[in-house]
Amino acid sequence: MDLTWYSTLAKPALTPPSWVFAPAWTLLYALMALAAFIVWRRSRGPARRAALLAFALQLALNLAWSPLFFTLHRPDLAFVDLVAMWIAIAATIVLFARVSRPAAWLLSPYLAWVTFAGYLNLGVWLLNAGI
Repeated sequence: MDLTWYSTLAKPALTPPSWVFAPAWTLLYALMALAAFIVWRRSRGPARRAALLAFALQLALNLAWSPLFFTLHRPDLAFVDLVAMWIAIAATIVLFARVSRPAAWLLSPYLAWVTFAGYLNLGVWLLNAGI
């Protein structure tokens, strides 16, 4: 990850200090893992399969974001990925709710954080479009 590049960018208002991201993502990944475990343990069959496939899709989109943003220096492509991720997370919440409402609720902080991350990503993209 190229954090040197990131430090040179103009950032939108409300950008938190860099140290916030590691604990936030650690908590969010723990909640995601717990939610997926609940769904995996609670059900069998097509509802569980659909929920876990949606979970895998949103996780793949999540994993793609950092290389797009930090390695390729493409906040535009990272934002497109983030929008797709947001949709996939929302779909995962709906599908998890069919299996376990608590599991679905465990993903709500993740959706909120990704919404905020979308604001940050879009802001970086727009503020640095000429660079």
